[in-house]
Amino acid sequence: MCGRFDQSQTARYYASVFGWADAVYDSESTPAYNVSPGSYRPVMHLQDGERRIDDVFWSYRAKWAEGKIPIAINARLDKLTNRYWSRLLKNGRALVPAEGWYEWTGEKGKRQPWHIHRKDRAPLFMLALANFGTFTENRAEAGFVLVTDDAAEGMLDIHDRRPVVLDATDAALWLDPALSPEAAVELARNAALPPDAFEWFKVTPAVNRAGVNSPQMALPLPE
Repeated sequence: MCGRFDQSQTARYYASVFGWADAVYDSESTPAYNVSPGSYRPVMHLQDGERRIDDVFWSYRAKWAEGKIPIAINARLDKLTNRYWSRLLKNGRALVPAEGWYEWTGEKGKRQPWHIHRKDRAPLFMLALANFGTFTENRAEAGFVLVTDDAAEGMLDIHDRRPVVLDATDAALWLDPALSPEAAVELARNAALPPDAFEWFKVTPAVNRAGVNSPQMALPLPE
């Protein structure tokens, strides 16, 4: 599960790096170093051929699943073609740009957070599914989930699952509505950046507390 990430640049910066300087963005979210579920964060997607960035709620549950299925923050790659996710796989493919994500090691009560990022420090484009509609009762009806790799452990925690990250060219293909759902899954499986594209360092345990946000969150701890 990917439960925290670092989105500490502006949405406009990520759009520019991605080649989307002309993207429509009607908001201006504050960069966040310690994004947790339940936050509204910039998400990149295509809507009727238009490049858009929208602030979307991180968590999702279909309206019909209220009381039946827990709210999700991730979706496993091997489950994307099932009944629950198939509609979003067809019509809700999206990207969440970020600087990195967090994983934890150690025993309960002494968990050490680590910041995981690309070795070249380029932005990450994490695959996501989103419902860009409106909600009626629960904000999670119109939310997003990060796609996690069903076949790969976390970088540090073997019980974890890491987000699927593509380079910009492949990430643009993921968004292309002409790409079939089945081909999108294969793209995610075959083009995901490998472990040796990433590195990591320990960060302050303050990351453990949702809602804490400062540049210190994403700085390495002194040796």
